[in-house]
Amino acid sequence: MSASRFDIGLEQLEKIDGDAGKNVIESLQDICPDLGRFIIEFPFGDIYSRPALDLKSREIATVAALTAMGNCQPQLKVHLKAALNVGCTEEEIKEVILQMAGYSGFPSALNAMFSFKDVLSEMTK
Repeated sequence: MSASRFDIGLEQLEKIDGDAGKNVIESLQDICPDLGRFIIEFPFGDIYSRPALDLKSREIATVAALTAMGNCQPQLKVHLKAALNVGCTEEEIKEVILQMAGYSGFPSALNAMFSFKDVLSEMTK
């Protein structure tokens, strides 16, 4: 019997985000548990588990997209931690953020870089 989308997604979520991902899902339980389930099943169960890209490449793409959006700092912080967790270096992440300055502008790159600064500070506490 094959694993369900939920089981696959939960495994990916734990691999990528660890406790931060679980905290996001748990924070939805009292307001909209279905959203938490959808997050586990679709992006983590269906997308992150596809074989064509490794987790590091997927997190680089996610950090770039969230940086370009410019208004997703809480989600960006989770994925900055995830990027480090799956093997991205600090320099690689900084370069991804710098790269986005040319496409989404300096305000979004500044927001992302300050979010990254916060993440690094939190990790050293």
